[in-house]
Amino acid sequence: MTNEALGAAAGPLTGSFGTTADVLAHGLGGRTDLPLNGPAAIVGGGIAVAVSFVAVTKLWSKPWLDPDAGRGIPAFADSARLRAALRALVLVLALFVVAVAFLGPAGTGANLAPWVLYVTFWVGLVPASALLGPVWRVVNPLRTLHRLLPARERPLPTWLGYWPAAGWLLAFVWLELVAPARSDPRLVGAVIVGYAAVNLAAAAVYGPAWFARGDGFEVYSTLIARLSPIGRRADGALVLRNPLAGLVRADTEPGLAAVACVLVGATAFDGLTRTTCWQAVPGSGSTLVATTGLAGSIALVSALYAGAMTISARVSGTGAALTGLFAPTLLPIALGYAVAHYFSFFLLEGQMPFLLAADPFGATGARVDYRLLAPEVVATVQINAIVLGHIASTAAAHDQALRLFPPRRARRGQVPVVIAMVLLTCTGLLLLLSG
Repeated sequence: MTNEALGAAAGPLTGSFGTTADVLAHGLGGRTDLPLNGPAAIVGGGIAVAVSFVAVTKLWSKPWLDPDAGRGIPAFADSARLRAALRALVLVLALFVVAVAFLGPAGTGANLAPWVLYVTFWVGLVPASALLGPVWRVVNPLRTLHRLLPARERPLPTWLGYWPAAGWLLAFVWLELVAPARSDPRLVGAVIVGYAAVNLAAAAVYGPAWFARGDGFEVYSTLIARLSPIGRRADGALVLRNPLAGLVRADTEPGLAAVACVLVGATAFDGLTRTTCWQAVPGSGSTLVATTGLAGSIALVSALYAGAMTISARVSGTGAALTGLFAPTLLPIALGYAVAHYFSFFLLEGQMPFLLAADPFGATGARVDYRLLAPEVVATVQINAIVLGHIASTAAAHDQALRLFPPRRARRGQVPVVIAMVLLTCTGLLLLLSG
């Protein structure tokens, strides 16, 4: 979200952004006019992460996070009737959005569908899951439609893990950040229908278990929900808990680290594309160069994480593969990046679906009120989201290490991880604050 737009006084939707497609494609823009000292923020963020590690190693000598702890929540919040009502409502809304995509105005600025997909759903899924738990698993319209199909199930291959979800998420972020005409309502409708058809076909073979591993959006919501203060104990009870408690489960399924690296790398690439350095690259606006940049960003994040885990295993004196065991501890970083990059985007451009809902088949002249957020508020939220996300990740990784190794080996093994966290923090802030 550009800060020129933040300073606009409820101007036309495309006035400060160029095209509407650009608005839907990116959550941020240049940060040279934010009211802060960029170099100081970058250095301070890195120092904050390093100091937090020193603090937790001194004060945190045994595992503290407990996935099965928590205070019970009233039963009505988990009632079957409430779930059924929400599923029916979301299915009706999904069908309505698809109908508008195909039958509504051809222009992005007047059609509800692209705004719902890229803003309300994709960006809104993050705070909804982080605050309320795995909401998409509860209301997923594909699960509702699957109940109407003949029951025929095979067990999912154990090697499959989260790889299908990682593939879907990679495809979607490519669509969101790279693909030409990505905001065309007809293309949006085709994407939604195609995605539903493929996943329903897979679920017809493997049953509802497919959605928990193969539906990229449900997996995304469920993983972010590990950071929710609302969770489930091993006995199935819904409880209020420590938001980091869901990160220390020994989940080593294949592809989990890939999902986390796709999320972090894609958001970092989004930030990179809004800098003057990227825009100065020859052909940076072409599909080929942008695809290469997206792949490179994800590859760099993956290499940094895998390298830190490999060195950590050697330093701690264990031969165990740590990438899967520590993959959930990357989720606070993914959440922090998402909040930093899309906070203003969601609150400002998120107004559009409501403005268009009054006349979804022919609305014109809808205007966003950019006075809703001051630049100072945006800057404060963005910087703190990135820094606190890395600090939370460092703390969760330390608690996980204490579960796996003796305290001294756990501390030694965390040093490479903390170095990687500091690098990611400084890089994230650099991309956020670069003009």
